[in-house]
Amino acid sequence: MREYETVIGLEVHVELATKTKIFCSCSTAFGGAPNTHTCPVCTGMPGSLPVLNRKVVEYAVAVGLATNCEITRNGKFDRKNYFYPDNPQNYQISQLYLPICRNGHVDIETENGPKSIGIHEIHMEEDAGKLIHDEWLDCSLVDFNRSGVPLIEIVSEPDMRSAEEVIAYLETLRLRIQYLGASDCKLQEGSMRADVNLSVREVGSEKLGTRTEMKNLNSFKAIARAIEGEKNRQIDLLEAGEPVIQETRRWDDAGGYSYAMRSKEDAQDYRYFPEPDLVPVVIDDAWLEEIRAAQPEFREAKMVRYKEEYDIPDYDIGILTESKRMADLFEAVIALGKKPKEVSNWLMVDTMRLLKENNQTPEELAFSPEHLAGLITLLEEGKINRGTAREVFEEIFYHDIDPVAYVEEKGLGMVSDDGALRSVIEEIVAKNPQSVADYRGGKKKAAGFLVGQTMKAMKGQADPAKVNAILKELLEG
Repeated sequence: MREYETVIGLEVHVELATKTKIFCSCSTAFGGAPNTHTCPVCTGMPGSLPVLNRKVVEYAVAVGLATNCEITRNGKFDRKNYFYPDNPQNYQISQLYLPICRNGHVDIETENGPKSIGIHEIHMEEDAGKLIHDEWLDCSLVDFNRSGVPLIEIVSEPDMRSAEEVIAYLETLRLRIQYLGASDCKLQEGSMRADVNLSVREVGSEKLGTRTEMKNLNSFKAIARAIEGEKNRQIDLLEAGEPVIQETRRWDDAGGYSYAMRSKEDAQDYRYFPEPDLVPVVIDDAWLEEIRAAQPEFREAKMVRYKEEYDIPDYDIGILTESKRMADLFEAVIALGKKPKEVSNWLMVDTMRLLKENNQTPEELAFSPEHLAGLITLLEEGKINRGTAREVFEEIFYHDIDPVAYVEEKGLGMVSDDGALRSVIEEIVAKNPQSVADYRGGKKKAAGFLVGQTMKAMKGQADPAKVNAILKELLEG
């Protein structure tokens, strides 16, 4: 069998985090009853006119700067004409001739070292509505809530050669965009979607093979499986002497196969022409510099700074910077005077555990840095022990409670009266002569049972260090 290599380019659609749609003032909030976030503009009513949302342009330019693109200073919109039931105007307002960003790149890490993935262009456009197929009624219904939600489409060069490179590229894009605050990039909600353009060719050949496109893949795992499946399908065709047909295909992730949807259109099929209802988009020097000045510190720079400023392990740095929300929390708690490693531990262990248990992402964290800092202070001052702190933290995680007030209200503070603690321990020792004999006979682990009994009697409100010290004094005295 001949050797083949895979050639992959992506078209990544990202819903921007504006409060209103690209050409009207309707809400972009996810969810809502069908057709409640709509108006004459986004439902394509005759005589309605679009008005461009300035924030959409700012987000698009910000993403372009973050991906090393050239910014088109004098641009415009175009009409992409096609009929589909969820497209109320029978055309989509997009950009073909003068996209907002061009000729960029992002760098990824591969098993063979760093690699630059070219970005051909980024253009702005409006999203379509959503078709809902009702199998019980044997019909399709249209929800126009998503119609007019602002999108950017990031079109890469065909520079990727494997599913691993594709995922690395998508993760890099996702983090850059999330750090900008331009989108939440939730694949499960459709705010980040990828179309995969894939072809295969013999190793060493310069000529590109016939490509297919797989639409709207919405999880990294599905994207990786679709790439492997389509690569193998095309190789099998070529080995059998059959041609690969240029077409759009749908990936069935549950079944593990793809099927043809339609022949692949070219730009001329859409009869593009300049959008007559919108004025040109002009980005002057002052506006561009304002957007550039607002660029955040991205993950790569944060990782270097965390190593220099906080001296925490590389593993911690990697976890903390995978999410802007997590990084912001980390820095905010440190700014309140807490030690970096202690803050890191709370975020990496207890926070990540609760996120996993609740199937949440770090971006959904709702507790304040002041309350985590307050919890750490209670520990540092010896007012609660670590077991109690973990219980209180769960309340902070779920309800963002004030830990000081909560500990006082629930009576969770540690018993500070050494005399009272000694009295309890003496009683425990008296009730457990066998454990005492075991300890004095050389079985030092027997002390653990006595510590446990003490903590139980004190309802977890004793300082374990003090318990151990007093117990050792009584057993060895």
